[in-house]
Amino acid sequence: MTTADQAIQFHGRAAPELPDPGGRLPVALVFPGEAGLALSTLGWQSAWRILAREPGVRVERVFAPKRGQEPVSLDSGLPLRDFPLICISVNFEEEFKTVIEMLDAAGIPPRRAERPGWPLVLVGGPVAFLNPAPLAPLADAFFVGEAEDGLADTASAVRGAFFAGADKADALSRIASMPGIYAPGRSEVPVRRRIAGGIGPILHDPAYSSFVSSEAAFRDMFLVEVNRGCPYGCRFCAAGSIYRPPRRATLSRLKELVEAANPRKVGLVGTALTDWPDLREFLLWLRERKTAFSLSSVRADGLDDDFLQFLRDTGARSLTLALEAPSERLRRAAGKRLDSEALLRVVETVSRLRFNKLKLYLIVGWPGEEDADYEELAGFMARVQEARERGRGRKGSGLELLVLSVSPLVPKPFTPLQWAAMASEEDLSRRIEQVRVACRPFKGMRVEGESPFAARLQGLLARGDEAVFDLAELAARRGSWRAALKAWGVDTARYLLEKSQGELFPWEVIDPGVSRAHLWKEWQGYLDCRAGGICPAEGCGPCGRCGLSPKQGRRST
Repeated sequence: MTTADQAIQFHGRAAPELPDPGGRLPVALVFPGEAGLALSTLGWQSAWRILAREPGVRVERVFAPKRGQEPVSLDSGLPLRDFPLICISVNFEEEFKTVIEMLDAAGIPPRRAERPGWPLVLVGGPVAFLNPAPLAPLADAFFVGEAEDGLADTASAVRGAFFAGADKADALSRIASMPGIYAPGRSEVPVRRRIAGGIGPILHDPAYSSFVSSEAAFRDMFLVEVNRGCPYGCRFCAAGSIYRPPRRATLSRLKELVEAANPRKVGLVGTALTDWPDLREFLLWLRERKTAFSLSSVRADGLDDDFLQFLRDTGARSLTLALEAPSERLRRAAGKRLDSEALLRVVETVSRLRFNKLKLYLIVGWPGEEDADYEELAGFMARVQEARERGRGRKGSGLELLVLSVSPLVPKPFTPLQWAAMASEEDLSRRIEQVRVACRPFKGMRVEGESPFAARLQGLLARGDEAVFDLAELAARRGSWRAALKAWGVDTARYLLEKSQGELFPWEVIDPGVSRAHLWKEWQGYLDCRAGGICPAEGCGPCGRCGLSPKQGRRST
């Protein structure tokens, strides 16, 4: 990685200055949602920086417009249809509908077969290396993996073809065999996911905010990526597979980013924040420079009384922990390592320290779950309430609100649970109600439940094949997923049934690096309620248990 690559690009609230268009390929970087969400999405901001650094490219930002309006560049007003290269970052399956709506509104046929000429539509983001199949009828190509490793080369190759007067088919021929490019019908499959920086333990180029806004989901907050991937290998978590190997940023690099941006508030983003050995030193440094900070979800076993006191002293008023499953049995099956006694100690301490709010994440709809698991949850929540009351003491104040945020399990591709059936809407609704009943006796304890319909829809889209694009098109035309499902006329249950060991999946055009054999072994571990392994702190090199090899990643240069 060169010094120029390491140069920090931070614009804050200001719009970036566009370079002279002469000799540069106009590239639209599309986020299929509101600008506020894009400005809180580090992957999209990283892609913008990578393209902005490329000397032959003029990248412009495009967000989803209001209904009935044409999508145009935020930076120049150029209509989306006038960009020869359109890069779309898709983070969630529900965005399929928005992507189609944006292309329709721009006068660009959403189907690749009806779009023989320019523009070339390149789809990236997590969905591209989780399951590209539902968008395969739309995308000319997918960028599979981390943008830091190869997105600039891809844009450069498209630029070369465009300025040579080549047609789009020739441009696709040039990029179809590039590492990390999946061009449906052109690329050899499976396409291996690209990993930036190799498979060592260091995250050399952590993502960060180039823009902040009062309209962002994380208002006026400078986000920095502390770690990528997760060492714990929870069997339900796609991030543990598709962002493997687990890597962590260096303290010196994060300090450089903060010093250059000089923000008022920093948000630390990562899947295992309390595992970062430099966390406390970094937070102390932020406090010394009078910079406020916020943490994403943390592990209970990484929080001692001193650290919680430090968080409270620096202004923290809320805390988020992951309980995940309703019983010890299901947590063990899921690979979730949680010391319930440690969590109870945290509840008591945050109550004593007068935190205002504690949020616990809970997932329902596990394969093989029973009523007994939810009876255990009811007993555990009573213990949580007791710990809360102990912390309050005689004054009876502290931890005024405890929120149990309930989400249905969506078995995702490239996880051991990809073979699992998804619970029905009826079963999910019943489980959420059981959680409500378990918490009802306790004042100041609230249950927030995600819609079972929305979860089942996400499962359908996540595990879908190319035929699911028809459903997304219907949703875009009819304005809602419910209306589209009624009109589609396909038995959606088949996408959500349990799968056999030998069944091939539509997403296996992608090679994430984690082997199918390893995932199947972990699925058997789930069924047997066996604990799984943890990734070694020194990186993947000496391990290889999951199938990820040193050849999988390389250091960017």
